[in-house]
Amino acid sequence: MTKVQTILIERIVQLCREKGYSYYALAYKAAIPFTTLMNIINGKTKNPGIASIMKICNAFEVSLQDFFDTEEFETVLKEIDEELLE
Repeated sequence: MTKVQTILIERIVQLCREKGYSYYALAYKAAIPFTTLMNIINGKTKNPGIASIMKICNAFEVSLQDFFDTEEFETVLKEIDEELLE
């Protein structure tokens, strides 16, 4: 599992806790199949599509910017930028 994938999963889990959502509730609110959500959370989906992430953000009532605006994402993006410059 990549760092980005791990951080994405942790962010979804964190927001579920904050909002008091079960994974079933999130899947319902996001209008995505429960299996799709669980494949993301379990790491089976290596690169979830932007449409799925947008639906999850809508269910949490957060923008994409707010979803990704965390120290963890910022750190991993800096690492990726540094690797690209090497």
